[in-house]
Amino acid sequence: MTLPYWTTPCAMPSPCPCGAPAEYARCCGRYLDEGLPPPDAEALMRSRYTAYTLGRDDYLLVTWQAAHRPAAQDLGQDPPVKWLGLQVKAFRPIDADHACVEFVARYKIGGKAHRLHETSRFVREDGRWLYTDGDIHSN
Repeated sequence: MTLPYWTTPCAMPSPCPCGAPAEYARCCGRYLDEGLPPPDAEALMRSRYTAYTLGRDDYLLVTWQAAHRPAAQDLGQDPPVKWLGLQVKAFRPIDADHACVEFVARYKIGGKAHRLHETSRFVREDGRWLYTDGDIHSN
């Protein structure tokens, strides 16, 4: 039996985990799934947050500057982290190849709520923005 067109289920676009108003495919999905480079440090930071929510260790490693990159990244924690939201507090370009992004990421581990307040540093190398490191603010 074929359903009338008005009862056929439609796939709703999934919102981007980074909190931007665009759907995932038009937001961070362009960087994580299609390999496009984020145009600035804020877009890279948002895409890295999204990678954390999706368990994408691979993306986190390739967007980390080699001088600061860990040998491995394993997001498989027990109990698992449930990411709840991202708030970008400030985006500060320093010059054409350096920028800082201050953000708060909320998450739960084992039912207990946490927040990460960090100012991250980014550098552009060979036309691609990379995460270097960050300073965690005390809450």
